[in-house]
Amino acid sequence: MHRTDRPHSPPPQHVLRDYALLADGERGLLVGPHGDVAWMCFPSWHSDAVFASLIGGDSHYTVQPSGRYVWGGYYEDVGLIWRARWITDEGITECREALAFPGGRRHAVLLRRVIAVEGTSHVDVTLSPGARFDRDRMTEPRRHAASGDWHARAGDILLRFRGAPEAVVAQGGTGTELHMALTVPPGFYHDLVFELSEAPLDPPPAADLPGEADAMWEATESAWLSAVPRFESTLAPRDSRQAYAVLRGVTSSSGGMVAASTTGLPERADKGRNFDYRYVWVRDQCYAGQAVAVAGAYPLLDDAADFISARLLEDGRNLMPAYTVGGGPVPPEQTLSLPGYPGGNGIVGNHVRSQFQLDAFGESLLLLAAAARHGHIDKDRYRAAAIAADAIAQCWQKPDAGVWELGDSRWTQSRLVCAAGLRAMAGTAASTGDAAEWSALADAIVANAARDSLHPTGRWQRAPEDDRVDAALLLASLRGAVPAYDPRSRATVDSVRDELTQEGFVYRFRHDERPLGTTEGAFLLCGFWMALAEHQQGHEAAALRWFERNRAAAGTTGLFSEEYDVDQHQLRGNLPQAFVHALLLETSSTLSG
Repeated sequence: MHRTDRPHSPPPQHVLRDYALLADGERGLLVGPHGDVAWMCFPSWHSDAVFASLIGGDSHYTVQPSGRYVWGGYYEDVGLIWRARWITDEGITECREALAFPGGRRHAVLLRRVIAVEGTSHVDVTLSPGARFDRDRMTEPRRHAASGDWHARAGDILLRFRGAPEAVVAQGGTGTELHMALTVPPGFYHDLVFELSEAPLDPPPAADLPGEADAMWEATESAWLSAVPRFESTLAPRDSRQAYAVLRGVTSSSGGMVAASTTGLPERADKGRNFDYRYVWVRDQCYAGQAVAVAGAYPLLDDAADFISARLLEDGRNLMPAYTVGGGPVPPEQTLSLPGYPGGNGIVGNHVRSQFQLDAFGESLLLLAAAARHGHIDKDRYRAAAIAADAIAQCWQKPDAGVWELGDSRWTQSRLVCAAGLRAMAGTAASTGDAAEWSALADAIVANAARDSLHPTGRWQRAPEDDRVDAALLLASLRGAVPAYDPRSRATVDSVRDELTQEGFVYRFRHDERPLGTTEGAFLLCGFWMALAEHQQGHEAAALRWFERNRAAAGTTGLFSEEYDVDQHQLRGNLPQAFVHALLLETSSTLSG
């Protein structure tokens, strides 16, 4: 074993648009343009990070050319298999990478294949993990004499690194690291396999690493091909496939879909506007399930319906706005010792656990009604729908935090989405009594909203005491609380278009008299809602313009975050934001006709 006192610092943080996501359902990672795995939590989405350089830690796993290079990359046509591509002075080097899919709950495998596409590839490899957000750095690295595999641990996590028998150990102030200078001849490739496990690792098969790596790559490719539909009849088939792959990648075997894979990435360069989204938001999962249902009865629809039904059956009127992927409560927010991504701060947990969000019940009904329209309804799902309807009957006049999770108010959107959910479920009800009761309650809620939250101009306003327009009010007609031809629907679409848009992008609402882009970025979710609303109004050309403009806001890697900085053309907020990918899929399916 060789030692050196020259540990390698992680590459600096990069703009969010240049990070790619690898995910296996149970966890995900972000890899940057310098070949750096800058973020990964293990064993689950909301667990502590083992690579945290994205938010100011020292831990990373980097594979990059040793000389000058210009970066590019792309996802393969189906699934979350990424190919980084570097143009160097000597030719072209690629690194094909993926988390072995589907992943195990206690075991993850990161596959990286360095390919000398043109010329000789000279690559530097650094493995520097740190469990518990860098509090437990890698220890006890030992190289197996026969296989050349490295075995180590980081806290309670067991590690195995294969394909780097010539690596050397660096011991410095930031902890123990492994380094290797790798040379790949023209036309050849070299596999690196990194494993993390909570349990003792099984011995590798007798086959040599190249053969075993080939088998793991083949299994991952096959699993992604089986998991992602082709969506050939949608408006943008490849983007639809990629959106579905992202949604599948962030959906656990429990059926729970995390809102995003990261924490603390700022919505703007102002501390305090960054949150931990590594949890399952009821609303977001319902958006995703409904989007999939528009395209077809694909497995993610059932995942969403099962997860949401289980939460309703267990918690009833006490349904929380968000859960861990295991169905547990979201931990309270706390600050990390790491500095965070520039402009943000290091945080974990979320205060959402203490909120009441009325619209979650309406969205749950919309999801279960979508499943029912495909014939995917059973006694448990119907019972869950009845529980949601009863919760609305008991709570619809209570103030809630609303879709944007602000201060409690009698938000118009929350009430109208509940009415939409009741109407949708009434249309699929197994009981005529339920159908009549739910329809009558929907009528009462809409009439109540019309009495206290109809603006003098004829559009919906945010709340009885707040007369501003809100892009979320587009959902009143999109989801069927009121018809598209209703004058209130048309006036709301006109007001959103006139007051909340800039250069083809849509903002949630106007915070104050300052220009729209001053207070926050445009919400890509709202841009796709606008495309759907224009389509519903019969404005097909406008709908296509909104769709294409917001679709083009994707980062270099094709991923979307929550917000888009219109002036700087940058992504803002946690990455990737699942509900934006969901609405892209829904809009692509709907506008295809």
